[in-house]
Amino acid sequence: MPEYRLVIPPEMDGMKVRHAALQGLHMSSSQYKRAKFQGSITLDDQPAMADAIVHAGQTLCVSVPEKEAQKPEAVDIPLHIVYEDEYLWVIDKPAPLPSAVSTRSDSPTLQNALFSRLGQPDDFVYRPVNRLDKGTSGLMIVARDAHTQQLLQRMLHTPDFEREYLAVVEGCPAEDEGWIDLPIGKCEGATIRREVRADGKEARTHYRVMHRGARSLIRLRLDTGRTHQIRVHMSHMGCPITGDFLYGTEETKSLPGRFALHSCFIGLKHPCTQEKITFQSSLPENLERLLKNFT
Repeated sequence: MPEYRLVIPPEMDGMKVRHAALQGLHMSSSQYKRAKFQGSITLDDQPAMADAIVHAGQTLCVSVPEKEAQKPEAVDIPLHIVYEDEYLWVIDKPAPLPSAVSTRSDSPTLQNALFSRLGQPDDFVYRPVNRLDKGTSGLMIVARDAHTQQLLQRMLHTPDFEREYLAVVEGCPAEDEGWIDLPIGKCEGATIRREVRADGKEARTHYRVMHRGARSLIRLRLDTGRTHQIRVHMSHMGCPITGDFLYGTEETKSLPGRFALHSCFIGLKHPCTQEKITFQSSLPENLERLLKNFT
């Protein structure tokens, strides 16, 4: 059962326990209720009621029980876990591998692979933070408990959670660097396809040309997190991602089951330790070959 600690700061002196937990630990109301009725809440190691008053320097501890465990099928797929601690995993996801189990497909997923890698624990709950498309490789974070997942998801589309990608595209933008600031919405009658449209949601992508040619390498940074944002923006600019079956042209021989988009960098302040952590992943060899072999 995950336990979270907060040393009460001076500005919280005189607060009630409930408010200190919600604000200081950034817990949701549902998490606090589970802790209250199924877990434990202590103040300086003594059981604490919700309306007890906290004082600066005291230690508030909240133990939150997990929701019902999941039992996905265990599938032995090699995984590269870049980093792990008691709160989260950073995984370099291969492609094509879906991030999570879906009713639309019975293909093995990262969820199945992680369950197998961990030895099929009885208390397994899969908590992805920044999901990647099946055809996208690279870094993604999976939280180990509900509270850490909530903290990370709060950060996800803020400057505190940096995400950068490498993409091999057809053609090249006219400028070496710039912002694509174009709203994105769902195409009429489509299930998953998106497009740039005036009534869409704000979407901002920064790009920098790393290698210019008939086929180019672009580094991209997300300022927002719309569905298929990079894929839609690059296609709209006339530079679709190589192998993108939805917004460009599928490459069945050189990129079976995937396209040339790779999550290469994640940087954030650890939600529980407050330490600045950064991770990088090199462009996979099959994507490098797209540039070397293209004439």
